[in-house]
Amino acid sequence: MNLIDSLICELDAGLRNVFAKPVASRPLPVPVGLIAPETAPMAAEEAAESMRLMRVNHVGEVCAQALYQGQLAVARDVKTRGILDHAAREERDHLAWCASRVEELGGKTSLLSPLFYAGAWTMGVVSGLAGDKWSMGFLVETERQVEAHLDRHLAALPATDHRTRAIVERMRLDEIEHGNSGEAAGAIPLPLPIKAAMRATSKVMTATTYWV
Repeated sequence: MNLIDSLICELDAGLRNVFAKPVASRPLPVPVGLIAPETAPMAAEEAAESMRLMRVNHVGEVCAQALYQGQLAVARDVKTRGILDHAAREERDHLAWCASRVEELGGKTSLLSPLFYAGAWTMGVVSGLAGDKWSMGFLVETERQVEAHLDRHLAALPATDHRTRAIVERMRLDEIEHGNSGEAAGAIPLPLPIKAAMRATSKVMTATTYWV
């Protein structure tokens, strides 16, 4: 595939990840024993809080798709490509679950998704060009930071919102598995300044997409 064709494929993937309705390959996680849409009604302010948190998570999954797409575009090793492809497919489920829950809660996904997709894709390409072990290091650090982020969301979710909690808990387990796979593939730990820059970027994304 020549450069022009590759760029067209990347643009097509970006448009689909940002604007198309995502489709999950796995069922939407639900709490064990849940029959009614909610086990207890949520107050309007609780539903709004859950919606905003899931909008943030949705953008995080948009970024995950961009990151893996960028890394896959330049990955050299077959094993590395397999790890990235597996993670990307599970993150696509997360994307669909988050979009579905935001809609269920009466909200809309963030208008800033295209901007963050572009930034994450660029970081994916840069990390991939540095080499497969650096790419795995970037994957591991991303997943560890996402795991911590989801822990904070689990603590912040309304006590009555069992549906959202089930989704976030399943996402968290997947993120841990992705990080472990990267470590097993020989990931190089990232330097502290890069980790700090990633955390700062995540804070900007979280603070803005919570509202927009």
